[in-house]
Amino acid sequence: MTDVHGTVEPGFESVREVFAGIAANEARDGGAQLAVHHHGRLVVDLWGGDGVDGDSLLGLYSSSKGAMALVVALLVQDGVLDLDREVASWWPEFAAEGKEKITLRQVLSHRAGVIGADGGLTPEEIADDRLIAARLAGQRPFWEPDTAHGYHGTVIGALVGEVVLRATGRTAQELYEERVRAPYALDYYLGLPEELEPRFRTALPLLPTPAQQAFLAENPIAPDSFLAIAFNLHADPPFDDVGYANSRAVRAQAPLSGGGIGSARGLSRMYAAIAGELDGRPPLLVPGTLAEFARIHSKGTDVVTGSESAFGLGFVPLATRYPSLSTTAIGHSGAPGSQAFADPATGLAYSYARRRFGFLAGPGAPENDRLVQSVVEAAAKTA
Repeated sequence: MTDVHGTVEPGFESVREVFAGIAANEARDGGAQLAVHHHGRLVVDLWGGDGVDGDSLLGLYSSSKGAMALVVALLVQDGVLDLDREVASWWPEFAAEGKEKITLRQVLSHRAGVIGADGGLTPEEIADDRLIAARLAGQRPFWEPDTAHGYHGTVIGALVGEVVLRATGRTAQELYEERVRAPYALDYYLGLPEELEPRFRTALPLLPTPAQQAFLAENPIAPDSFLAIAFNLHADPPFDDVGYANSRAVRAQAPLSGGGIGSARGLSRMYAAIAGELDGRPPLLVPGTLAEFARIHSKGTDVVTGSESAFGLGFVPLATRYPSLSTTAIGHSGAPGSQAFADPATGLAYSYARRRFGFLAGPGAPENDRLVQSVVEAAAKTA
């Protein structure tokens, strides 16, 4: 990547070098941001590429699942939510079609089997968690709950959000604003205010190489597959991943599965509030809560994606993806290739954000491997 801007603290110069060396086909012409906190200090604040600066707000897609999980963890910590209570005890309509025994823990660990809706969700529904929840209340599970795990990619936020609303009378978005975003002045939003729209940079589609185009042509997604159902590709029209963040309805209503908008700086700061003390405040999660949400609840072949995956509760236990992290490291990736996490064992909080989609970016674009390693090594040397 050329024309890298921003700052790094002494000891983190190598991270700047790695960020600057990212190949053009990784961050592409859409631009990227990298922010890292260490023991509550912003030690890396970098950006580069066309159309993006440090204050740009980007569609960070499933990164919002991390914010959702944080809200739930706080409510569990407060004794408001019980992980092993049945979802239907809060939301009676959800008991239909054999779902009466599904627990909140099973939903958070992607074991409920409620990965989508028969016939698909409309664009209006996909932008509104309450509409999704209304559809899913009467939906049959696609496998026997708790017998397998599979990524509930576009609907987990609606399921969890409905439980939060029924239990507290407040939306998860409202609780995030009041308990997390506003107190810490985070530049990461579940519901982007209209006045901040000028800072939003539209998501940009993948520009596949001929080899990538050939791969996509040779590996079509069957419309009746779990993958198609989970990503709403069986709908008419099918889910438009790039158009999702580019929709004002999505940005304003912030469906919890992927509607968060922000900067790498803002999301790293959210995780810094988990990783340790921030602004003189203790960590948001006490050790027992953190350990329970970081503990691996699902691991092995994901029946939706067909790949190996691991899930904690809402969060992803990221030592399974980046071996240099500790077993308490929790976070979540986003569809364009973004990645963000907290590692309380080392006091690190990390967020990499990109504007253009990467090829099969999945659980974080591949450049995160180099970036995370360089961050961990630099932090160890400055400890």
